[in-house]
Amino acid sequence: MSTAANAEEDLSDVERAGLELIRRTDGIHQSDFWKELDVDSRKGSRIIDALEDEGLVEREETVYNGHNTYHITPVRDPRDLEFSLLMAGDMLSPFVGDEEVDGQSDAFSHWIMNLAYEEY
Repeated sequence: MSTAANAEEDLSDVERAGLELIRRTDGIHQSDFWKELDVDSRKGSRIIDALEDEGLVEREETVYNGHNTYHITPVRDPRDLEFSLLMAGDMLSPFVGDEEVDGQSDAFSHWIMNLAYEEY
């Protein structure tokens, strides 16, 4: 598997259009994918296979409109993730990594206060 940037350079025009569709919709069912691209289902499957082989998309089995299909989602580069929503000033949310949330905890209250002060 090549890097995402190199993989994208090697895509055909229709593969690039397919990848942009998947990114723009933040995921699409395979049955809608090929209709949106105006290609037949066989060609749509080959496009998704190529994108998946390059590590640009992920495919997950699902049921959609009563039929078995796949949901195709773009693979995100971790460097593009937005972590500011977890921050209050320079404090990371006290719930990151916790399975149970205690809304009455001092850590949460302190974090919320920092968030409120940051707003005003």
